[in-house]
Amino acid sequence: MTAQFSAEVDQNEYLPEGGRVVDAIITVTARGDDLRAAAAPSAAEVIMVDVSGSMGMPAKKIAEAKKATSIAIDTLRDGVAFAVVAGTTAAHMVYPPDARMFPASAQTKAEAKAAVARLRADGGTAMGRWLDLANYLFAGVQAEVKHAILLTDGQNQHESPQDFQRVLNACEGRFVCDSRGVGDDWVARELRLIASTLLGTADGLEDPAELPAAFQTMTEGAMGKSVADVSLRVWTPAGATIRFVKQVYPQVEDLTGRRAEVSGRIGDYPTGAWGAESRDYHVSVEVEPDVVGEEMLAARVSLVSGGQLLTEKLVLARWTDDTALSTKINPQVAHYTGQAELAAVIQEGLKARDTGDVETATAKLGRAVQLAAASGHEGTAKLLARVVDVVDAPTGTIRLKKQVAGVDAEITNVRSVKTVRVKKQEG
Repeated sequence: MTAQFSAEVDQNEYLPEGGRVVDAIITVTARGDDLRAAAAPSAAEVIMVDVSGSMGMPAKKIAEAKKATSIAIDTLRDGVAFAVVAGTTAAHMVYPPDARMFPASAQTKAEAKAAVARLRADGGTAMGRWLDLANYLFAGVQAEVKHAILLTDGQNQHESPQDFQRVLNACEGRFVCDSRGVGDDWVARELRLIASTLLGTADGLEDPAELPAAFQTMTEGAMGKSVADVSLRVWTPAGATIRFVKQVYPQVEDLTGRRAEVSGRIGDYPTGAWGAESRDYHVSVEVEPDVVGEEMLAARVSLVSGGQLLTEKLVLARWTDDTALSTKINPQVAHYTGQAELAAVIQEGLKARDTGDVETATAKLGRAVQLAAASGHEGTAKLLARVVDVVDAPTGTIRLKKQVAGVDAEITNVRSVKTVRVKKQEG
C-alpha cells in the first residue's frame, strides 16, 4: 500500500486540578498524489433504482433516473464488477438478468445501458428488499471496495420498520451505500438511516435533472477510493473511559456504538474506504485525574487498514493550577461541538414540528438558526429559512412558517448532518 496518510491533533491538553475530560479533534488527510500512485483496489458497484409507479409521475423522474444510471455505468473502471437492480415491492435484476455481477467492459456496459433504457415505472416501495439483493450480489464477488447507490422517490411503505432494520443490520460492514431521494415524497429519516448504517452519504434532489450529475459524482467517488476498510483505532490508558468517538467533518456520524474490541484498552471504529480526502474526528476520553504538574497520555489515535498502521497521533493531558491555561477553549473542539448540536436540534425541531409541538419546534429550530449563524454555516442557514422566518439570527429568534412544502423540511433534515470547517487559529 503506497498511500500516505497524515494526521493533526487540535486540543487544549491542560486540565484543572481534578479535571477528567479530554477532548481532541483529529484531522486525517489522505494525499491525492500518493493515492494516484497506488494501484487501484478491486471494486464492485450495485445501482438500485426505484421504479415504483410514482417514478412515472412526472415521467421526467424515471427518464432522468435511467439517464443517471447509464452515466454511472459509463463511469465504472473496466473490470469493476457491477449490477443494476430495479426496486419496487420486490427487487428485480436489470443487469445481468440473473442474480450475479459482471465485470465492466465496453460490451457489458452497452448491454446494461440497453437494459436500463427498457425500465418502466410500476409498483410500490420496499427498500430493504433492494438492499437485501445488493448484499447477496456483493457476497458473490471478491472486491476490496464495495459501493452501492440507492435512489428512491417515495417512502418505504411496503415493509415494516423492523424488517427494514433487520436488513440494514445484515448489510452493515459489508458495503457502503449512498442514498438519494428525488421528487417530494421521500423521507429524510429513512435515507439518513441507510447512509448512517452503511457509512455512506444521504441527500435529496428536488429536480430530477440533477440526477445524472449526482450519480456521476457518487460513482467517481467510489472509483477514486484507494484504501479499503480503514478503521480509527483508539488506545486509552488503564482506568480511562471513551465518552464518544464521532466523525464531525464532512458530516456528523456517531461511531461510538460501532467499536470493535481489539483488546480491553484498544478499540477500532469503522471509517470505510478512503480516496484523496480529509476528515475530522472528535475523540472524548474521561481519565483518572493526576496531580498538578503531571502529564499523561490520554489516548493514542491511529488509522489502520488490513493490519497496517497508516498514521498515528497522541492525545495528551496535563494538570495545571493556571486557570488561564485550563480554561482556554480550543476553537476546533468548540466549533465541532456546536456543529453536532446543530444537527441534533434541527432533527429534534423538525420532529416536534411534525407532531404539532410548536413550542419545542420553535425553541429547537431557533437554537439551530443561532448555531448556524455563529459557526458561519451559510448552507444550513439557507436550509432553515425554508421552514422558519428568521427574526434575529444571533439570538435565535424565529417564527415557524405556516406553509412549508414537504420537500423543504425533508431536505433540511437530510442535510442537517453536513458540517463546515473553520480556519484554524494560531496560538
